[in-house]
Amino acid sequence: MAMRMKQSTRIVDQNGFTLIELMVTLSVAIIVLSVGVPNYRGFVQDSLLVTQSNSFHSAIALTKSEAIKRSNRVTLCPSSDGTNCTGGTVWSNGWIVFTNPNGNAAVEAGEEILQVGAALTGGSSLSGTQDRITFTANGFSMGSNGRFNLCDSRGASYSKVIVLNNQGRIRAETGTGTCS
Repeated sequence: MAMRMKQSTRIVDQNGFTLIELMVTLSVAIIVLSVGVPNYRGFVQDSLLVTQSNSFHSAIALTKSEAIKRSNRVTLCPSSDGTNCTGGTVWSNGWIVFTNPNGNAAVEAGEEILQVGAALTGGSSLSGTQDRITFTANGFSMGSNGRFNLCDSRGASYSKVIVLNNQGRIRAETGTGTCS
């Protein structure tokens, strides 16, 4: 009599992913990234412009508050070296806020530099209609009213504009700038 041997089949529990599951997961990830990455870049550019606009806006506000606090003229002007006004209407290379009792818009002995603004990054440009902003002791910026256009590579439709009137009021606009 021949003995028959019975073969047992064991079910092996496997942990892992099948090739199909991995391909579906990668496909979904690629679709999500292809939609998200361009939007993220725009978000980063918008955030940079807002940050730079706020920085310049804060420098104007500081200039005004220091003029009132000190009961004397305080000036904000473009500066590439952080110690002297460079003149001109391009503010992209930085700016300084300094006490300016004689109102000549030049940093001289005895005049204190209150703040140095860093040059803009990310290819942004800041230009305006004025080569300086001077506030008097009453907080007015007589003769310093103007528009300051902050632009990036996307052009005027994404620009930020800071508008200053003679009474020292500051307001911001979006998309109304003149970019070159």
